[in-house]
Amino acid sequence: MPDHDPESSSVGSFIAVAINNTNTSIGLAEGLAVSRVTTVASAESEAIGNVAASLLDADPGIVLLSSVNQAATEPAIRAIRAATGLDVRQFGPDMPVPIAHTIPEPITTGLDRFLCALGAFETINQACVVVDAGTALTCDFVDGQGVFHGGAIIPGGQMMLDALPAKAPALPRLNLADMPSPLEPFGKSTEHAMLLGVQAAARGAVRYLAERYAEFYEAYPQIIATGGGVLPLFGDDELIEQVVPDLQLVGIAAARKRLIEADEEGSD
Repeated sequence: MPDHDPESSSVGSFIAVAINNTNTSIGLAEGLAVSRVTTVASAESEAIGNVAASLLDADPGIVLLSSVNQAATEPAIRAIRAATGLDVRQFGPDMPVPIAHTIPEPITTGLDRFLCALGAFETINQACVVVDAGTALTCDFVDGQGVFHGGAIIPGGQMMLDALPAKAPALPRLNLADMPSPLEPFGKSTEHAMLLGVQAAARGAVRYLAERYAEFYEAYPQIIATGGGVLPLFGDDELIEQVVPDLQLVGIAAARKRLIEADEEGSD
């Protein structure tokens, strides 16, 4: 059985690491605050270790890591341990993500979605739709008691742009980061039409899902978003009520806090 104690001491800072499909975020966490965040490619394990080592001046006590990229996980853990000398504890194998949910066994939901949901709820303490615009675009629901109900996985903005020329070779290859804001409502060039279509697909999907979640909840939850694709996809849209950068790292900090509190209650 995994050891649920994420650290022998409940005080002090720690290093939070979130390994995702494309990129890995590394930051310094204390309480629920996350700072000095750096993002590198998930395949660059040495760089991940070096970034973690750059945070040692804050005297962190441990490294807590979450990963949805199996191939990148072990190289990153080895690099972090070698560069920092710190113990690395991983959500899943070593400890659970402490969030109530309605997901049936066997659970296939990615830890990134659980952690973003936990981070969102701890940030606003109310029902929310959690949008993570990364490689994929996820849109999940957390109710007013902090229970995660699941949601939807949608192709991310760059994934959609990459898929178009892959199946229609006459179409150009475009980068999501180059999307202008605001976009005019009519695409008068192929490039403009592609960007507008991808943006509309993302916004339309989130609106549709938020309405379905609101119908279930019988109230309209706040929409909170994170991820590198938030600004190009939703930047000038009032649909997103709050953007929290590095929400997954915030979720790791919130998970540590809950696990420590649960251990302290259990020892009373």
